[in-house]
Amino acid sequence: MKASITILIGGLLMGLAACSSDGVKRDAAEVKPVDKASPPVDKAADMSQEPRMTISKDGKTLNLVRVMDGAVCKNELEGAKGTFLLYAYPADIERIKRERGAKIFSEFEAKIQAFSAQVLQEAVDKTNLSKDPFALGDDEAQQKLARQLDDNFRNTVTDAINLFEKETTLTIDVSTFRPSFIFYQKGCEATLPESDLTDFNDAQVYGY
Repeated sequence: MKASITILIGGLLMGLAACSSDGVKRDAAEVKPVDKASPPVDKAADMSQEPRMTISKDGKTLNLVRVMDGAVCKNELEGAKGTFLLYAYPADIERIKRERGAKIFSEFEAKIQAFSAQVLQEAVDKTNLSKDPFALGDDEAQQKLARQLDDNFRNTVTDAINLFEKETTLTIDVSTFRPSFIFYQKGCEATLPESDLTDFNDAQVYGY
C-alpha cells in the first residue's frame, strides 16, 4: 500500500524571488500515515554534518535555496524519511524576475511540487529496504540504504529536472542529504511530527 505524498513548499520560489540572496528556507514534506508504526530499524547519521551551500552544474554555481524534509511509505512495513536539498542558479532567478515577473514563480512551485512527490515515491519504491544480513552493524546498514536511495533518487530525478529546466529556463538541482535518513522495516511511520511542519513565513533562514 502506497502513501500519498504532499510536498509542503508553499511560497517556495516566490520567496526565493523576493530574497534570493538572503539565505536558505526550510520546508517539510509529509505522507498520510499507513499503519501504526514500530520504531525505526536504524537511527539517522550525525546531523551535525552540514549540507553544501553551493554546487557546480554545467559551469554554473548553484546556491542552496531550500531544505525540505520528506517522508514516504513503500508499503505497510517499509518506508523512509529524510532531507532533500534544492539548489538554484541566482542569475536565472534575477533574469526571470526581470523578463517575466515574480508571479511566474508560483507556476514553478507547482511543477516542483509535482515532480518532487513522484520522484520521492519512485525512489523509495525502487530501494530494497529489507534487512541486510551482511551488514556489520546498524551504521553500515544505514549507509548502504542511504546510498541506494540516493542513487535511485538521482537516476529518477534527472529527467524531471531536465524537463523543468527546458520549460522554465531556471537551472536547478534536487538531491538527497544522506546523513539525515531514517529507514523503517517493521512498520512505516514515515510521517513528520506536527512540530516539523514549518510554515513558510516562519521558516528558519540560514545565511550563505
